[in-house]
Amino acid sequence: MSVLVLIEVEGGSASLVSREALTFARDLGAGDLHAVVVGTPAPGVVADCAEAGVVAIHTAQDPALERGYAAAAWAAVVEAAGRAARADLVVAPGTGRGNEVLAHVAARRNLRMAANVVSVESLSPLVVQRQVVGGAALERATVDSRVRLMTMAGHAVEPVAAPSPGAATVTPLAITVDPKDLRAQVVRTEARETGDATGLTAARVVVGGGRGAGGPEGFGGVEALANRLGGAVGVSRVVTSLGWRPHHEQVGQTGSRIAPDLYIACGISGAIQHWAGCASSKTIIAVNTDPDAPMVTKANYAVIGDMHEVLPAVLDELA
Repeated sequence: MSVLVLIEVEGGSASLVSREALTFARDLGAGDLHAVVVGTPAPGVVADCAEAGVVAIHTAQDPALERGYAAAAWAAVVEAAGRAARADLVVAPGTGRGNEVLAHVAARRNLRMAANVVSVESLSPLVVQRQVVGGAALERATVDSRVRLMTMAGHAVEPVAAPSPGAATVTPLAITVDPKDLRAQVVRTEARETGDATGLTAARVVVGGGRGAGGPEGFGGVEALANRLGGAVGVSRVVTSLGWRPHHEQVGQTGSRIAPDLYIACGISGAIQHWAGCASSKTIIAVNTDPDAPMVTKANYAVIGDMHEVLPAVLDELA
């Protein structure tokens, strides 16, 4: 029995959620841990996989794949890697790409797939708890295919090194990409002019601001506190919709999902879409004038007051 994990690459290393998926898959005790990487894995990716206990990294180096992401072609690579690894279970990060690629695999192989899994109750049959309704509820689901497919919800676990490193032997796959699998392919990417969404998702402290900020000029305290705590700024969807702050700072179902040690939500009501993005935070402190706001009722701690009065007082105490 073995398990295969799809690795997404960021900056020459395995992405945070991919390293989480490796830990998640290894801890299932489903046998040897394998990984699949589209393209030639950088040394950083190999090191990350070895640290996680991966025994082999299956790679596809067809020149057609170098032009950009193509979901159907990636699915073909995952299929080939699954056969090479004799995988009984395939896991991917619960990202846009991870969910799309495994959905293609499921359709091509007529298999069942569970998306956004947070925990596993049983391996045979595969019984999981998974996020639904944007993370507002959990569903218990059974996947009874011979080969089981699932994506792991972001930040369901912390990435942890294996007790002993794996060999992480790079093993090329004998695969030629079918041109029909390249009909939908990313042909160009452009760097964001400002900001870094990766910084938000990796931050251990996030200070968030919502409609209660009152306008673009109302984020001075949020920025100052985030800087003082060595954290990042996050915002609610309404803030980006109004053009007060850039989209890469948005936390929520249509923004970034975060799992910091501390999330301070200032002037944020806590709509279900926003909660879907911050529910994995270890500790949540809400600052709001409304004691009945959803964010206040769900937070670990709450301060009932105006953020424009509370934040300066906190900064004075930290000075």
